[in-house]
Amino acid sequence: MDDHVAEVRAFNRFYTEVIGVLDQGMLGTPYSLTEARVLFELDRHDRMEAGELRRLLGLDAGYLSRILSRFTADGLVARERSAADARRQVIVLTETGRATFKALDERSAQDVHDLLHGIAGEDRRRLVASMATIKEILGRAPRREPYVIRPPRPGDLGWVVHRHGVLYSAEYGWGRDFEALVARIVADYADEHDPRREAGWIAEVDGERAGCVFCVRKDDETAQLRLLLVEPSARGMGIGARLVDECLRFAREAGYRRIMFWTRDVLVSARRIYQAAGFELLREEPGEGFSEQIWAREL
Repeated sequence: MDDHVAEVRAFNRFYTEVIGVLDQGMLGTPYSLTEARVLFELDRHDRMEAGELRRLLGLDAGYLSRILSRFTADGLVARERSAADARRQVIVLTETGRATFKALDERSAQDVHDLLHGIAGEDRRRLVASMATIKEILGRAPRREPYVIRPPRPGDLGWVVHRHGVLYSAEYGWGRDFEALVARIVADYADEHDPRREAGWIAEVDGERAGCVFCVRKDDETAQLRLLLVEPSARGMGIGARLVDECLRFAREAGYRRIMFWTRDVLVSARRIYQAAGFELLREEPGEGFSEQIWAREL
């Protein structure tokens, strides 16, 4: 835990330097990050009670009062008594306040644009996805509709080989022979597949690859399901079952009469998915530390 605490603190120091939080004024203005956030909330709401604003931002009452006093002196806000309760104060932005916030907002957007401009597209996608993950975990926000299923794009086939090698080594101790087998399957798919009779799918969660599967030709009447994988972080979301369903749908539409796959008996979670999809065990042969199995079903 101590190592994790140190890493989070180091990231905080790094990121505050990147976005200039420690500068005396935000974006070359006389206003701090907290003051800019107050302006943001006042611009987003037509009018806000001071107590509501304080609770929303988690600010000390005295600190917020000093900020609002400064804004009043600068002509950015007007303060009124609440019609419902004269003890409460309502804050509204003036035209000057809205213009000030607009200038801050535009300058902030331009700074972020400049920051991202020098980052390659793939790295930019990873960066934004990682930020979404941080928000999800620390904000305890419910996950959006959990995943997207799409065809492979450039770079995906290399990812399939890489993740099979890494995950199956970590989880089952399978080494280079298994990774080489996956590489050959992927190479054959890339070189020889007929898109009318073979297809692949990549699952994405929050913009990150999270799973894959392929449907390839075994013979004229038989399709073969291959390379089903779901990342550990995405398991339990129904991705594996959905990927298998995509294979079954495609195989039917491609004119196959049956579909089969080869697996190992230690892959218990995957076997449950296959059984739920109607596959049945045809035969089993002993291997080194596991049994090799052939499963199939009619279409």
